[in-house]
Amino acid sequence: MGIEWTTGSRRRGTPAPDTHGEPVPDAGGGPGRLPPVLMYHSVDHCLEDPHLVTVTPGRFERQMRGLEAAGLRGVGVAELLAAKAAGRHRRLVGLTFDDGYADFVRHAVPVLARRGFTATVFVVTGEIGGRNAWDTGPRKPLMDAGQLRAAAEAGMEVASHGVRHVSLPEAGDDELAAELRDSRAHLEDLLQRPVPGFAYPYGNISPRVVRAVRDAGYDYGCAIWTSGADRHALARTYIGERDGALRMRLKFARHRFRQRRLR
Repeated sequence: MGIEWTTGSRRRGTPAPDTHGEPVPDAGGGPGRLPPVLMYHSVDHCLEDPHLVTVTPGRFERQMRGLEAAGLRGVGVAELLAAKAAGRHRRLVGLTFDDGYADFVRHAVPVLARRGFTATVFVVTGEIGGRNAWDTGPRKPLMDAGQLRAAAEAGMEVASHGVRHVSLPEAGDDELAAELRDSRAHLEDLLQRPVPGFAYPYGNISPRVVRAVRDAGYDYGCAIWTSGADRHALARTYIGERDGALRMRLKFARHRFRQRRLR
């Protein structure tokens, strides 16, 4: 599938100048294929980012402009899966934000809302209103209860990232069950709405953990590196500060290639 640009009068297949946005190709969500699900973490300014989890607000704005310029709309995972089931996923891209950083409501939500985009934010419920205590990098504030409610009211999907952000393949059966059960119960009580999704901390999965997520009643689970079509181990595409127009195009092309291999 060739690159398709949808802005201005440029000839089809001709890249747009990188002035207002960072254009990306068609998502490639053809019949039977899931469009890319992009994985973000923090959208903020920072001086130190050893784990490359932060995208600056300016870069994020340009990335979202690029999606919009290509005729694509960013949506949360639950909406993406529902659209795929109905055959309406062709021009959609999944947007996810792990960990629930407070900068999501400050920097990401306004950019998304201006374009009619939505996203899924995965929350570590044991740290709501706290900081990313599990991380070896700089401490960042996490959304509190009021900010989570505000994100949900703005149309964002709030989903679970566990209670303590622990690697689940190493967890015992009781701990695994509690991470899945208690995190969802907390969010559903806080938001007064169903929580259908889960993201595996660190992207670490195993067949046992994926079964546990499915058996716990989650409708889907987001991993990172998997390439299969299991809705409880969905692959995602990491997006960072270095992802300008060219890198975004290459990542979308890689996704299309992987999807074709699954057919």
